[in-house]
Order: sequence, then C-alpha cells, then structure tokens
Amino acid sequence: MEVARPATYKRWLAQTRSGRPFKPVGRPRLTRELRDVIIRIGSENLLWGYKRIAGELKKLGLYAGANSVKRILNEAGIHPSPEKRRKKPALPWTIFVRAHMENMVACDFFTKTVFTARGPLTAYVLIFIHLGSRRVFCSAPTYAPDSAWVNQQTRNTLMSCAEQEVTPRFLIRDADTKFSASFDTVWASEAARVIQIPHRAPDANAFAESFIGTIKREYLDFFACFSRSRAQAGALSHYSSGSSTRQPMP
Repeated sequence: MEVARPATYKRWLAQTRSGRPFKPVGRPRLTRELRDVIIRIGSENLLWGYKRIAGELKKLGLYAGANSVKRILNEAGIHPSPEKRRKKPALPWTIFVRAHMENMVACDFFTKTVFTARGPLTAYVLIFIHLGSRRVFCSAPTYAPDSAWVNQQTRNTLMSCAEQEVTPRFLIRDADTKFSASFDTVWASEAARVIQIPHRAPDANAFAESFIGTIKREYLDFFACFSRSRAQAGALSHYSSGSSTRQPMP
C-alpha cells in the first residue's frame, strides 16, 4: 500500500532540505476565544443542541460547524441529554404534574357488574380527582355513558370545583372514546387544557388509577350488586370511612 507517490516523497525531501515549512492540512483549528464562547453557551443552555448553538454563533458573527461544537463540548465534559434530540424538549411528566398539582384534575371510569332481571349489566362510574387536595368528585352509576351524560358530569364537577375554590387549568384523561370532542370543549370553555395520556400508560394517570384501585379492592370487590343504587351506595361508602377531603359529586 502506497503512503505517498515517489514524486511526492522527493518533493518532501527537497522542501525539508531547503527549510521551507509545510502548509497546514485541513481546516484551521478554532481559536481559544471561540472555544470558550462555545463552552459557555453550552454550559448555560443545557437544552440547546449542537445545531442550535452553531446557529446562535452565526448571529454573533462567529462560525463553527455543528460537528466542531459537538467535539468541543464533549472535550469539555458537556454531554447532550436525550431531550436535546427531540424537536421540542419535553419536561419530565412527574415534574410537570408536581408543579401544577393545585390546578390539575384527573378523570377516569370504573365499572361494576349489576345483576338485574334482564341479566348482568355493566354500570359505569366517572370520577374526577383534584391532585392537590385529593378531593374526588364521583358520578352516579349509569348503564349508558354517552357523550351527553359525560358532559353533564363534567359541568357538575366544574360547579363543585367552584364551590371548593378549585380552579382547574389542566385535565388528565386517557384515550377512552367516551371522552368526545364536546367533552374537551367544555373544559376548554373554562380555560382548562385537556392532556390525553399515551395509550397503555396508566402510570401517567396514577392518581385516578390509584383511587379506583383502592375503591375496588376495599369495597366493590366484596359484594354483588343487584341495582344501580346498591352500586352507588357501595362506592360512596368509601367516602364515609375515608378522608374528609373526598367529596362525592351531586
């Protein structure tokens, strides 16, 4: 394998004998001042990616490629976080929830089988829980949780929130089809943002899931229901023995 052609090697020898310096190969190395600027920008803006930093340098009349920025930051021990690879860096969900608990409400359905003369029917109950106070607003059971019924429970919950001086700004819900577009509109009319959690991610709605799991394990799983009023009484019995901050919805 040739490292250099014979003519090139002879030229190198002649240049060495004459004492002429060799020309530097490749791009010129970035100055120390520019490297310091890149390190300062990277350390003060941890959510910025390499391309973003290179773009900001152009605004200052300085030029460095994204790969050069990456190399300099890596040499300085400033490594990119996974969030930098996203178009919109996301705040961790737990931090977001913790920061907005006083203005955040979560909702979900749970069911109970009711044995009737027509056979077993599924009764649906819709709960809303205020994350800050853990106050729960619970609907009466229904066999037909259509859009009109769900919207009415939402309005009842908002009235109860106003009575309790709770101002919801965020609502967490899952992708259940019973939550229609009109459901989101009701919350939007109260300046509340509806956040739909990802599919098959119950941990994202942990407060509602935890309450439903408790009420099922401690009460509903221990008896059979033969009417909706019995199912409602069983569900609401949790409030009489539970925390005083839990309030059933009218």
